[in-house]
Amino acid sequence: MEKRAIIQIENLVKAFPMGKSQFVALNNINLTFNEGEFTGLVGPSGSGKTTLLNIIGSLDTPTSGSANVLGHSIGTLTAKEAARLRKESLGFIFQSYNLLQVHTVFENVEFPLLLLKTDPAKRKKMVMEALEWVGLTSKVNSKPPQLSGGECQRVAIARAMVKKPTLVLADEPTANLDAANSHNILQTMERLNKELKTTFLFATHDQKVIDYLKRKVYLLDGEVDKTTIQ
Repeated sequence: MEKRAIIQIENLVKAFPMGKSQFVALNNINLTFNEGEFTGLVGPSGSGKTTLLNIIGSLDTPTSGSANVLGHSIGTLTAKEAARLRKESLGFIFQSYNLLQVHTVFENVEFPLLLLKTDPAKRKKMVMEALEWVGLTSKVNSKPPQLSGGECQRVAIARAMVKKPTLVLADEPTANLDAANSHNILQTMERLNKELKTTFLFATHDQKVIDYLKRKVYLLDGEVDKTTIQ
Protein backbone atom coordinates (compact mmCIF):
# COMPACT_ATOMS: atom_id res chain seq x y z
CA MET A 1 0.00 0.00 0.00
CA GLU A 2 1.38 3.40 -0.96
CA LYS A 3 2.30 5.55 2.02
CA ARG A 4 0.84 9.01 2.54
CA ALA A 5 3.04 12.07 2.10
CA ILE A 6 2.98 14.04 5.36
CA ILE A 7 5.65 16.66 4.52
CA GLN A 8 5.77 18.35 1.13
CA ILE A 9 8.32 21.11 0.55
CA GLU A 10 8.29 23.07 -2.70
CA ASN A 11 10.74 25.73 -3.89
CA LEU A 12 11.45 26.66 -0.28
CA VAL A 13 13.80 29.56 0.42
CA LYS A 14 14.80 30.86 3.85
CA ALA A 15 16.85 34.06 4.04
CA PHE A 16 17.98 36.05 7.07
CA PRO A 17 18.83 39.77 6.92
CA MET A 18 22.52 40.58 7.41
CA GLY A 19 23.10 44.31 7.47
CA LYS A 20 22.14 45.66 4.06
CA SER A 21 22.18 42.23 2.43
CA GLN A 22 20.82 38.80 3.37
CA PHE A 23 22.10 35.33 4.11
CA VAL A 24 20.30 32.55 2.23
CA ALA A 25 20.19 29.59 4.62
CA LEU A 26 17.98 27.42 2.37
CA ASN A 27 17.78 27.76 -1.39
CA ASN A 28 15.07 26.17 -3.55
CA ILE A 29 14.41 23.05 -1.46
CA ASN A 30 12.04 20.44 -2.89
CA LEU A 31 11.42 17.37 -0.74
CA THR A 32 8.69 14.91 0.23
CA PHE A 33 8.58 12.73 3.33
CA ASN A 34 6.08 9.90 3.81
CA GLU A 35 4.40 8.58 6.95
CA GLY A 36 6.38 5.97 8.84
CA GLU A 37 9.80 7.09 7.59
CA PHE A 38 12.94 6.94 9.74
CA THR A 39 14.96 9.47 7.86
CA GLY A 40 17.37 12.34 8.33
CA LEU A 41 18.63 15.65 7.06
CA VAL A 42 22.38 15.11 6.95
CA GLY A 43 25.12 17.67 6.53
CA PRO A 44 27.86 19.67 8.22
CA SER A 45 27.22 22.60 10.56
CA GLY A 46 25.82 25.50 8.58
CA SER A 47 24.29 23.32 5.86
CA GLY A 48 20.74 24.40 6.74
CA LYS A 49 19.44 21.18 8.28
CA THR A 50 18.34 22.69 11.61
CA THR A 51 16.75 25.66 9.81
CA LEU A 52 14.73 23.26 7.67
CA LEU A 53 13.77 21.14 10.68
CA ASN A 54 12.56 24.28 12.48
CA ILE A 55 10.36 25.23 9.52
CA ILE A 56 8.90 21.72 9.35
CA GLY A 57 8.23 21.97 13.10
CA SER A 58 6.44 25.34 12.62
CA LEU A 59 9.06 27.08 14.78
CA ASP A 60 9.97 29.24 11.78
CA THR A 61 8.45 30.13 8.40
CA PRO A 62 9.75 30.12 4.81
CA THR A 63 10.82 33.36 3.13
CA SER A 64 9.29 32.02 -0.07
CA GLY A 65 8.04 28.71 -1.40
CA SER A 66 5.97 26.37 0.75
CA ALA A 67 6.20 23.72 3.45
CA ASN A 68 3.06 21.65 3.93
CA VAL A 69 3.14 19.54 7.10
CA LEU A 70 0.28 17.19 8.00
CA GLY A 71 -2.02 19.20 5.75
CA HIS A 72 -0.99 22.58 7.15
CA SER A 73 0.81 25.26 5.14
CA ILE A 74 3.46 26.42 7.60
CA GLY A 75 3.91 29.86 6.06
CA THR A 76 0.23 30.78 6.45
CA LEU A 77 -0.40 29.58 10.02
CA THR A 78 -1.06 32.09 12.76
CA ALA A 79 1.08 31.76 15.89
CA LYS A 80 -1.89 30.13 17.65
CA GLU A 81 -2.46 27.64 14.81
CA ALA A 82 1.25 26.75 14.73
CA ALA A 83 1.22 26.17 18.49
CA ARG A 84 -1.81 23.90 18.12
CA LEU A 85 -0.07 21.86 15.40
CA ARG A 86 2.97 21.38 17.65
CA LYS A 87 0.85 20.59 20.68
CA GLU A 88 -1.38 18.02 18.99
CA SER A 89 0.71 16.33 16.31
CA LEU A 90 4.45 16.92 16.73
CA GLY A 91 7.08 15.68 19.15
CA PHE A 92 10.50 17.33 19.58
CA ILE A 93 13.79 15.86 20.80
CA PHE A 94 16.72 18.25 21.24
CA GLN A 95 20.39 17.61 21.98
CA SER A 96 20.16 19.63 25.21
CA TYR A 97 17.20 17.58 26.58
CA ASN A 98 15.30 20.76 27.71
CA LEU A 99 13.94 19.03 30.79
CA LEU A 100 12.39 20.92 33.71
CA GLN A 101 15.10 20.51 36.35
CA VAL A 102 12.92 20.96 39.46
CA HIS A 103 10.24 18.52 38.30
CA THR A 104 10.24 14.73 38.45
CA VAL A 105 10.60 12.41 35.49
CA PHE A 106 6.85 11.75 35.66
CA GLU A 107 6.05 15.48 35.62
CA ASN A 108 8.40 16.15 32.70
CA VAL A 109 6.78 13.44 30.59
CA GLU A 110 3.30 14.48 31.70
CA PHE A 111 3.73 18.09 30.54
CA PRO A 112 2.49 17.67 26.90
CA LEU A 113 -0.64 15.92 28.21
CA LEU A 114 -1.36 18.81 30.57
CA LEU A 115 -1.31 21.13 27.57
CA LEU A 116 -3.80 18.83 25.85
CA LYS A 117 -5.99 18.80 28.98
CA THR A 118 -5.94 14.99 29.06
CA ASP A 119 -8.03 13.34 31.79
CA PRO A 120 -5.86 12.70 34.91
CA ALA A 121 -6.42 8.93 35.05
CA LYS A 122 -5.69 8.55 31.35
CA ARG A 123 -2.72 10.89 31.71
CA LYS A 124 -1.10 8.71 34.38
CA LYS A 125 -1.56 5.59 32.28
CA MET A 126 -0.05 7.27 29.19
CA VAL A 127 2.96 8.61 31.13
CA MET A 128 3.75 5.21 32.64
CA GLU A 129 3.37 3.57 29.23
CA ALA A 130 5.82 6.07 27.72
CA LEU A 131 8.32 5.49 30.54
CA GLU A 132 7.98 1.75 29.99
CA TRP A 133 8.87 2.24 26.29
CA VAL A 134 12.18 3.82 27.29
CA GLY A 135 12.87 1.61 30.31
CA LEU A 136 12.58 4.28 32.99
CA THR A 137 9.61 3.27 35.15
CA SER A 138 11.98 2.89 38.13
CA LYS A 139 13.01 6.57 37.80
CA VAL A 140 9.49 7.99 37.88
CA ASN A 141 10.12 10.12 40.99
CA SER A 142 13.70 11.14 40.18
CA LYS A 143 14.61 14.61 38.98
CA PRO A 144 16.91 15.36 36.00
CA PRO A 145 19.97 16.27 38.14
CA GLN A 146 19.83 12.73 39.56
CA LEU A 147 19.94 11.12 36.10
CA SER A 148 22.72 10.29 33.66
CA GLY A 149 22.87 11.96 30.24
CA GLY A 150 21.48 8.85 28.59
CA GLU A 151 18.60 8.69 31.06
CA CYS A 152 17.81 12.39 30.50
CA GLN A 153 17.62 11.81 26.76
CA ARG A 154 15.33 8.82 27.30
CA VAL A 155 13.05 11.06 29.38
CA ALA A 156 13.07 13.53 26.48
CA ILE A 157 12.07 10.73 24.10
CA ALA A 158 9.26 9.64 26.43
CA ARG A 159 8.04 13.25 26.62
CA ALA A 160 8.09 13.51 22.82
CA MET A 161 6.28 10.19 22.39
CA VAL A 162 3.75 10.26 25.24
CA LYS A 163 0.93 11.73 23.13
CA LYS A 164 1.78 9.35 20.24
CA PRO A 165 2.50 12.16 17.77
CA THR A 166 2.34 11.60 14.03
CA LEU A 167 5.78 13.15 13.54
CA VAL A 168 8.87 13.39 15.79
CA LEU A 169 11.61 15.89 14.94
CA ALA A 170 15.03 15.13 16.47
CA ASP A 171 17.84 17.70 16.25
CA GLU A 172 21.24 16.08 16.97
CA PRO A 173 19.67 13.88 19.68
CA THR A 174 22.91 12.01 20.49
CA ALA A 175 25.33 14.96 20.43
CA ASN A 176 25.90 14.90 24.20
CA LEU A 177 25.99 11.12 24.62
CA ASP A 178 28.74 8.51 24.51
CA ALA A 179 28.65 5.70 21.94
CA ALA A 180 26.88 3.13 24.14
CA ASN A 181 24.12 5.55 25.18
CA SER A 182 23.78 6.80 21.59
CA HIS A 183 23.09 3.29 20.31
CA ASN A 184 20.59 2.61 23.11
CA ILE A 185 18.72 5.84 22.32
CA LEU A 186 18.71 5.15 18.57
CA GLN A 187 17.53 1.57 19.05
CA THR A 188 14.70 2.87 21.26
CA MET A 189 13.60 5.35 18.58
CA GLU A 190 13.94 2.72 15.86
CA ARG A 191 11.69 0.36 17.87
CA LEU A 192 9.07 3.07 18.48
CA ASN A 193 9.10 3.87 14.76
CA LYS A 194 8.29 0.25 13.97
CA GLU A 195 5.81 -0.40 16.79
CA LEU A 196 3.88 2.89 16.75
CA LYS A 197 4.42 3.77 13.06
CA THR A 198 5.60 7.23 14.16
CA THR A 199 7.55 9.16 11.54
CA PHE A 200 11.02 10.26 12.71
CA LEU A 201 12.95 13.05 11.00
CA PHE A 202 16.46 13.81 12.26
CA ALA A 203 18.89 16.66 11.67
CA THR A 204 22.38 15.29 12.19
CA HIS A 205 25.99 15.02 11.18
CA ASP A 206 26.68 12.21 13.67
CA GLN A 207 27.76 9.04 11.86
CA LYS A 208 26.19 6.88 14.59
CA VAL A 209 22.79 8.38 13.77
CA ILE A 210 23.38 8.27 10.01
CA ASP A 211 24.04 4.52 10.17
CA TYR A 212 20.53 3.94 11.57
CA LEU A 213 18.66 6.06 9.02
CA LYS A 214 16.59 4.26 6.40
CA ARG A 215 16.80 7.30 4.11
CA LYS A 216 19.25 10.19 4.06
CA VAL A 217 18.78 13.66 2.54
CA TYR A 218 22.12 15.44 2.29
CA LEU A 219 22.24 19.22 2.54
CA LEU A 220 25.22 21.35 1.54
CA ASP A 221 25.32 25.14 1.73
CA GLY A 222 21.54 25.34 2.03
CA GLU A 223 20.74 23.12 -0.95
CA VAL A 224 19.89 19.45 -1.41
CA ASP A 225 22.99 17.69 -2.66
CA LYS A 226 21.42 15.95 -5.63
CA THR A 227 24.46 13.73 -6.15
CA THR A 228 23.56 11.89 -2.94
CA ILE A 229 19.78 11.50 -3.36
CA GLN A 230 18.66 7.99 -2.44
